[in-house]
Amino acid sequence: MALTREQIDRYSRHILLPEIGGEGQERLLNARVLVAGAGGLGSPVALYLAAAGVGTIGLADSDSVELSNLQRQIVHSTFDVGHPKVESARRTLRGLNPDVQVPTHHERLTSGNIMGLLEGYDFVVDGTDNFATRYLINDACVLMGKPFSHGAILRFEGQATTIVPGEGPCYRCLYPEPPPQGLVPTCQQAGVLGAVAGVIGAIQACEAVKWILGEGSLLVGRLLLFDAYRCVFRELEAKRDEECVLCGNRPTITRLIDYEEFCGTGAATPGPLFAI
Repeated sequence: MALTREQIDRYSRHILLPEIGGEGQERLLNARVLVAGAGGLGSPVALYLAAAGVGTIGLADSDSVELSNLQRQIVHSTFDVGHPKVESARRTLRGLNPDVQVPTHHERLTSGNIMGLLEGYDFVVDGTDNFATRYLINDACVLMGKPFSHGAILRFEGQATTIVPGEGPCYRCLYPEPPPQGLVPTCQQAGVLGAVAGVIGAIQACEAVKWILGEGSLLVGRLLLFDAYRCVFRELEAKRDEECVLCGNRPTITRLIDYEEFCGTGAATPGPLFAI
């Protein structure tokens, strides 16, 4: 697919980079990325992917826009309150870049629908807000061999890592078990600095773009921690657990399970850090 004159102008700052060039930009235009969660993390992720010219950006979210979302969920506006987040985000992304196709999935991700949904995408960005869905995305991606970026935020802190099945640890290697119900405060209880979502979301978008291009070093086997209050980044080494029930040498999880039961509740359970 040859770039048009308008595309050469639009993506000129990418094309100037020898690591991208015209060939890399064409690769981005042909890529398909699923953004799970059109909230605090999904907003900057989707905006930067659209601006970068990622050709297909799927949005999966079952919620509607609320006024309290707008402090951090920058893909939505005041006029979108009450409307489905996926439709609000789609309008914004298409307005930013008409090159981009934005299929929407206004549904809650479950063990029954996620495998069929993931089939149409090359890379997944997890910007969800509960432990049950995080484990669901991790397990589905590992079973299907799909790479994905994980991000999470709480108060002044955030974290990010990238999971590439077969090349490093999975989310279960980092967090084998969810925390007991009620141990971790929810966003309504603890709050979050909105700009932290922008920092972590931008990192997730960078990871997706680098994977598509096949350039740079991904956060595989590394957990990046950000403390906005002190403006400090830290990096922890994360190793694959040979005893991991999903990606270990003798896996016992070979199909999707009931993740709400696994997390000990019929409702969403927040993890140690959670995206909102």
